Amino acid sequence: MRYTASVNKLSQPLVQQLVAQADKLRVGIDRLPNGCTIVDAGINVPGGLEAGRIIAEICLGGMGTVTITHSTYTEHWPLSVTVHTGNPVLACLGSQYAGWSLSHEKYYALGSGPARAMASKVKEGQREPVEELYKELAYQDSADSTVLVIENDAIPPIEIVEKVAIACQVDPSSLTIIVTPTSSLAGGVQVVSRVLEVAMHKAHALHFPLENIIDGSGSAPICPPHPKFVKAMGRTNDAILFAGQVHLFVKGSDTDAEQLAKALPSSTSKDYGKPFAEIFKAVEYDFFKIDPLLFSPASVIVTAVESGKSFRAGQLDNALLDQSFGL
Repeated sequence: MRYTASVNKLSQPLVQQLVAQADKLRVGIDRLPNGCTIVDAGINVPGGLEAGRIIAEICLGGMGTVTITHSTYTEHWPLSVTVHTGNPVLACLGSQYAGWSLSHEKYYALGSGPARAMASKVKEGQREPVEELYKELAYQDSADSTVLVIENDAIPPIEIVEKVAIACQVDPSSLTIIVTPTSSLAGGVQVVSRVLEVAMHKAHALHFPLENIIDGSGSAPICPPHPKFVKAMGRTNDAILFAGQVHLFVKGSDTDAEQLAKALPSSTSKDYGKPFAEIFKAVEYDFFKIDPLLFSPASVIVTAVESGKSFRAGQLDNALLDQSFGL
């Protein structure tokens, strides 16, 4: 499948809105000596749900919509986020997925958003994508400016900023880095807004043909924030694991659609069954010891568009959600 849309160009109006309305959205704006714009969405400022919603749309490369509404599908947590994109492969995997590992000394973070699609490195005299995923997607973006979203409770050091600018082949003055602490309201919204993306990532891990996924939507409850990082991270994950709902529209056979539906829910993982913070503690805070197939929505519907048949699997778990959210 050939992708021609630029996630960087499509997301820039959203970045400009976030910066221009910083006071309204309660985010902080700082410009580093090298010209890079830093958006603080919850470290030294309150931030908020609306800031998180806009950041989530930035993460989607301007190719999706994120709405905040009240819903009755969970027993006790009506505040929900709904995500939709007509190009889930490019929006979710080509932009939103947090696939860029960045580190300098003791600072470590995963980068998500449009800058990932521009990032490249020199290997054997040629430039190639930083992430192998882009080779499979056959997608490489280019633009005059770019934006990266980092989930962390500290502003990245200048060395990481310079690394990102070099990899994206832009001057630092053309780079915006948005920092969203997991414990903040904005950070919580932007993570829970990955409910569709985790389904796409799991479909990819299950080797379902990405070109056959033609549309998708997802929703999940917005979790209450928690001041401790592990608890906050656990709640954002659990919102998706225990109450995330996704609907995918796919081409191909009914058999393939049904198999995908059965394999997608989080409850198929061997690690499912208790709040994520407890799982994380049990493996001594080593992500690599957790079953990667755990990260997926609670309930899914897969519709085979060529036959009109739909297949549903998984279910919401209100008890585990309440336990995680501290009710």
